[in-house]
Amino acid sequence: MSEPTSLRVRAVSGEELSDYRSLPHNIEAEQALLGAILVTNDALAKVQDFLEPHHFFEPVHGRIYEAALRLIDRGQLASPVTLKSFFERDEALVDVGGAQYLARLAGSAVTILNAEDYGRTIYDLAIRRELIGIGEEMVLTAYDSPVHAEAATQIEDAEQKLFDLAERGRRDTGFKTFSRTAAEAVGMIELAFKRDGKLSGVTTGFRAVNDKLGGLHKSDLIILAGRPAMGKTALATNIGFNAALAYARNLEEGIEPTASEGAVVGFFSLEMSAEQLATRILAERARIPSEDLRRGRLNNEQFRSIARVAQELERLPFFIDDTPQLTISALRTRARRLKRQHNLGLVIVDYLQLLRGSGTGGRGPENRVQEISEITRGLKGLAKELDVPVLALSQLSRTVEQREDKRPQLSDLRESGSIEQDADVVSFVFREEYYHQMREPAMGTAEHEAWQAKGEAIHGLAEYIIGKQRHGPTGTVRLYFERETTRFSDLADDSYLPESFA
Repeated sequence: MSEPTSLRVRAVSGEELSDYRSLPHNIEAEQALLGAILVTNDALAKVQDFLEPHHFFEPVHGRIYEAALRLIDRGQLASPVTLKSFFERDEALVDVGGAQYLARLAGSAVTILNAEDYGRTIYDLAIRRELIGIGEEMVLTAYDSPVHAEAATQIEDAEQKLFDLAERGRRDTGFKTFSRTAAEAVGMIELAFKRDGKLSGVTTGFRAVNDKLGGLHKSDLIILAGRPAMGKTALATNIGFNAALAYARNLEEGIEPTASEGAVVGFFSLEMSAEQLATRILAERARIPSEDLRRGRLNNEQFRSIARVAQELERLPFFIDDTPQLTISALRTRARRLKRQHNLGLVIVDYLQLLRGSGTGGRGPENRVQEISEITRGLKGLAKELDVPVLALSQLSRTVEQREDKRPQLSDLRESGSIEQDADVVSFVFREEYYHQMREPAMGTAEHEAWQAKGEAIHGLAEYIIGKQRHGPTGTVRLYFERETTRFSDLADDSYLPESFA
């Protein structure tokens, strides 16, 4: 997009003025910075991390800055003498005095102490010029948009450009001192200490999973994978609901959002509609089979229970976006908006293979692998940018079905090894009961009795398998799954049962 050089101003009466408003710029600051660099090359180190040649309003200043940058990066001296050969035939420099202009820049330099302030001024004005350009493009596009183009699409495109500009406009943090990072780490440890030493991230609502993970940590990408019918969506929905419920309860108890173990949840449901997802949550909370809810097979008491649960759920900070075929860039835009408006604390994506990349290439295997890589990098980048955990569901390849032991492994992740590479945690949900039911032997045989006995032993059991965790142990957590209401819960074991006496 070419930047406009001026904007026409209209009077209140509607008559055009003959003069133009110049775009924001500060030539004196550009000259002062370049002079400081030419006098003392060390001044470049103060602005090099954020200032680029195209940020200068005067093009010749940008070329002088770029030439000095190249020389200094090669370990050479950048001065009016060494730069003279680069600009002897530069027509733009001739207009301001030729190569002698370089000497005047160095001669007029007052101090290098304010070099960073000059650089920040130049950078800020460049961002403002880009903002004006985006605004002009929005107006022109709105006037001349094609018939088939939707206004909502233009809003998303404009919002994406504004967020990209905001992201570029932020000051880079650069290196942090160890004292600062240590203080941040102690703050996280203190938070876990106040929560009885068990939880430093967002709660999953399951005691055993929290013990293993320490909660869902900020800036982490957590993958939850499984074959169809294993309960991926149900488990992710339960986790999201538990986090939102904990957040609402903590607010009622007067606990600050920053100290809450819950979170505001943004659920991107690319497979199920928002109504289907809400039905699952209602069924789980009211303990009524979801099939009965869909068919309306309810008695008066059950209907009152549903109404009561629905009223309770209205206060939860649980937001659902069921837009199909969402691109990773659109998802990031909407997550940023929810972060700004409602302090988003947990993102759930169901599921990542249904997301689309930003490219428009073919759909061959190689392109699909690249697309999945772009999606996982985008989700990890979103987690770091918003400083929230991102829980993304993933499909597994069919190779699981060809093994005797159906428990998933890291190598079963579908379509791209980048999922395992980019994720901080890779977990799987597995229910042996599902496969056991499909292997029923003939009734009346000894095999059938053994099959039935094993079926009773594993009824309702689910395994949450942690295959990778960057900052914790791997292993398996056993949960209970109630299929009729799609409800996961902690599994009571012997250590939680009261002692029995003979």
